[in-house]
Amino acid sequence: MQQHEITEILNRPYSQELLARDLTRLAYVAKDGTPRNIPIGFTWNGSQIVMCTTKNSPKLAHLRENPAVALTIDTEVHPPKILLIRGQAELDVVDGIPDEYLQMNGSYQMTPEQRVVWEAEVRSLYDGMVRVVVTPTWVKLIDFETTLPSAVEELMHERAARQQA
Repeated sequence: MQQHEITEILNRPYSQELLARDLTRLAYVAKDGTPRNIPIGFTWNGSQIVMCTTKNSPKLAHLRENPAVALTIDTEVHPPKILLIRGQAELDVVDGIPDEYLQMNGSYQMTPEQRVVWEAEVRSLYDGMVRVVVTPTWVKLIDFETTLPSAVEELMHERAARQQA
């Protein structure tokens, strides 16, 4: 997929709405070859998905071995809006708490006072974290209005072809 195609899809209003959410599902392959899929907080910085995790997280060893990942960001309403992203995970160990970690919790229901307490607890717990950074190399938006899953699109084309015959 060409970069201009990726950019066009990611700049669509539904994509921007999904990229403003707090949770994605991160899929990766474990060292034993089996798939893993976990929910994880993220932020979108305009060109990359940034997720943060503890320095002792088991997923880091797997991502070092095989950095290929897939992400799903979606809604819980009908019709769903779904953004699928593929790329390579780059790992960046940082001291302290990355700004992205604090930003990705922005939509949780917390009062300002609760947020101060939460942030103090986070800062006291972690002396550093790992930023998992994914630059999209492939994307697909499924909104069930202008775009559909590829298998459904194929069926619709087949049906249209039969009707024309």
